[in-house]
Amino acid sequence: MSTTFQLDTSTSRANPTPQPMKRLTVPKIRAHKKGGTVEQPLVMLTAYTARQAQLLDAHCDILLVGDSLGQVIYGLPSTIPVTMEMMANHAAAVVRGSYHAVVVVDMPFGSYEASKEQAFESAAYLLKQSGAAAVKLEGGAQMAETVAFLNQRGIPVMGHVGLTPQAVNVLGGYMARGRSEAEAEKIVSDARALDEAGTFAIVIEGVVEPIAIETTKAVSCPTIGIGASAQCDGQVLVTEDMLGMFERVPRFVKKYAAIGDVIEKTVAQYAEEVRSRSFPGPDQTYQPIS
Repeated sequence: MSTTFQLDTSTSRANPTPQPMKRLTVPKIRAHKKGGTVEQPLVMLTAYTARQAQLLDAHCDILLVGDSLGQVIYGLPSTIPVTMEMMANHAAAVVRGSYHAVVVVDMPFGSYEASKEQAFESAAYLLKQSGAAAVKLEGGAQMAETVAFLNQRGIPVMGHVGLTPQAVNVLGGYMARGRSEAEAEKIVSDARALDEAGTFAIVIEGVVEPIAIETTKAVSCPTIGIGASAQCDGQVLVTEDMLGMFERVPRFVKKYAAIGDVIEKTVAQYAEEVRSRSFPGPDQTYQPIS
């Protein structure tokens, strides 16, 4: 584990404190791929809160503060309404809760597309406010100049190709990408352009497997698959999806647990005990000192 716990006597809560260990860095993530291959795939999960980061940190190489928080945390219909303030606040919480993983924060829709100068201003704000190590942005060759501009000014960038949720209105939905020859060629060329521009890693989302494998072989930086292929250089999922917090999830998600069911049953038991006045009991109340 990357943390130990100390008891705060004023609140009776155990607060995590860092053990002596060095946080992974962006160059180490980039160097994970040598000679076109990785020895051990990278592990990435989404995180939105300090407590979630504490639980995930020891097991992950990268924690992604994804704009998926719009749907997962705020109940929004898509990632489009997510704001800079949302991303900065959640990223800061994840940084505070982690000591090992590289923390990457998504740049929300509308914060980087207009110009490379706008992208720098937005990225600088996110990193200053949160302490995260890098930003992630969506888009292919059209974003390569922006990626290079940010890199030259000290801001590491993770790319994102294939199914790009911020472009859902243009794409017409969340279906898999790369089924046509033209689209497949574009995904590979987009990844190459981002790689040449200096991305330290590229997320490949919702892409038919042969194209995901071809894209992984075509770039020198690590690829992180989500709905792509086990042959990508790493994998990412939305943590709440893989924990079973939602009844319905995308096809590419494997549910490793059914935490949603556990929570519902636990709350039902609590509600029953409250209504029957069996909670709180002697162990949860303070009695006069005789």
